[in-house]
Amino acid sequence: MKYKRLTKEQLEELHQEFINFLATQSITVDEWDSIKTDKPEVAEQELDVFSELVWEGVLQKVQYLENISKQHLYLFETTEAEIRLIGLKILNEAIDLTTAEGFNWLRENLMDDSVELFHANKAYSEDPLIDRFQLIEQGAVITKGDLFRYFDRLVG
Repeated sequence: MKYKRLTKEQLEELHQEFINFLATQSITVDEWDSIKTDKPEVAEQELDVFSELVWEGVLQKVQYLENISKQHLYLFETTEAEIRLIGLKILNEAIDLTTAEGFNWLRENLMDDSVELFHANKAYSEDPLIDRFQLIEQGAVITKGDLFRYFDRLVG
């Protein structure tokens, strides 16, 4: 598999889309039930194909990603040619960016010596969608890019 199978919860959320996917292959609900029982390996393959299609669609639309931990903030913008990174590292271990208090501290102390701000650009590998997927696998979440644009104005 190029990506990974959707979780049970994700598949349940996409129940109607999965039904439509099966319908495009002329598989009825009764046939699907039969496939799950009689040919579980075929059912697994169908779930994998559906998962790949969903991931492909999502990853093509991703423009911004964020990965926030206690002392780090990684903001990504995915452009046609590259991934742009704005990173922030807090040297004060008492600050936790995953809390409201920590984030408020950052807002008020952005120019403090214990805050390191950096940026970089990286060309994609052979497959930009895999690069985006790997960021998600490492903990990044898809966002609207408000934080990226804010910090981009600061480091621009």
